[in-house]
Amino acid sequence: MKKLAIFDLDGTLVDSIGSIAGACNEALKENGLEERSVNEYKYFAGDGALELVKRAVYASGDIEYKKLDSVYSIYKEIFVKDCTKGVVPFEDINELLKQLKKREIKLAVLSNKPHDRTIDVVNKIFGNNTFDMVLGYKNEETKKPNPYGALLIAKRFNIKPEDCVYIGDTDTDMQTGINAGMYTIGVSWGFRDREELIKNKANIIVDNPMDLLNYFT
Repeated sequence: MKKLAIFDLDGTLVDSIGSIAGACNEALKENGLEERSVNEYKYFAGDGALELVKRAVYASGDIEYKKLDSVYSIYKEIFVKDCTKGVVPFEDINELLKQLKKREIKLAVLSNKPHDRTIDVVNKIFGNNTFDMVLGYKNEETKKPNPYGALLIAKRFNIKPEDCVYIGDTDTDMQTGINAGMYTIGVSWGFRDREELIKNKANIIVDNPMDLLNYFT
């Protein structure tokens, strides 16, 4: 029986793409760069804040990254002030988490969002008692698809990787779960399409959060 569910955050638990796009576009605009579409940010996101900003700056024509430091600094300032603006949980996520807790499944979040901002989002959207552990980006060791973070969470609860489920919406998430030796579930409601999840060898893909309960029986 699976004992631990590790969730990606952005695009899996919460719809945050508007918040991400708004903050980065403001930083681009202040540096005289062209704003990008919300859909583009679905592909810029997933590998950490710095990588997201690099992709946006490049797409806006700064291929030598001359304004990267300035854009990144402003982006971080905006998120320190309010990283949950417009962020909401996906439909049925709260009920899913409630049902998993009833089944005594350990719940964790593993994100490439900076650690402090990950904590801010999780606590404001879900409260500070929903998840048993929350881990965001601290250094390259904790950055997905490095399995270190996922394995650290499993170790915290003395649960074997094969008894864990890793749940996410991107190629990075699928690679993380596979690298950690965990059962890996892709979700179709996130930032990327099914083809990406299939290509990156998700064990299964679900279309509704409540369908995840089938893997914790």
